Amino acid sequence: MPQAQGWSEYYDELRDRPPRSTLIAALDAFGEASVESLAIDLGCGDGRDVVEILRRGWSVVAVDAEPQALAKLAERNLPGSEKITPIVSRMEDVPLPLGLQLVNSSFAMPLCEPERFHELWARIVEALPAGGRFSGQWYGPRDGWIGRPGITFLERDAAVALLDGFDIEMFDEEEADSTTPRGKPKHWHIFHIVARKR
Repeated sequence: MPQAQGWSEYYDELRDRPPRSTLIAALDAFGEASVESLAIDLGCGDGRDVVEILRRGWSVVAVDAEPQALAKLAERNLPGSEKITPIVSRMEDVPLPLGLQLVNSSFAMPLCEPERFHELWARIVEALPAGGRFSGQWYGPRDGWIGRPGITFLERDAAVALLDGFDIEMFDEEEADSTTPRGKPKHWHIFHIVARKR
């Protein structure tokens, strides 16, 4: 994770990356009937997923704890930017809006301590209507960041159990040696998730 003084450089490095495959899968599953729907992007960064959400005709609440992230998002001058509601907040603390159809959290939700992670997930489950979706990533127990404070890691069975009451449309487990966006080596153990609330 970047240090506070490095967030601007971090967002610059991510700027031109495509939206996450989990988000694409969730939006595709909604289809064209979802235009004018509402999403929230928890831990949106500078908006690599927000770009695609807007492109599909959705409105989006863009949440990030780093003001620099939302400043970078504003600098993009995206078509449809009037449909973005930016909120500087930790994702654990932000109210989830009424009318929500999609909660997206790409590689961000695990960056909560376990108690807050589970509180946030309970609020997400409550906020989503039947047919609403969650898309994002959770970290598994063999991830290279295991042991760091303030991060949640889930056994596979525990992750699946949290999705009780959802139809699981994607649950891809990835384990690989790679690098972080800042080029540091890391062993990744990730669950890529798209789930539809029943």
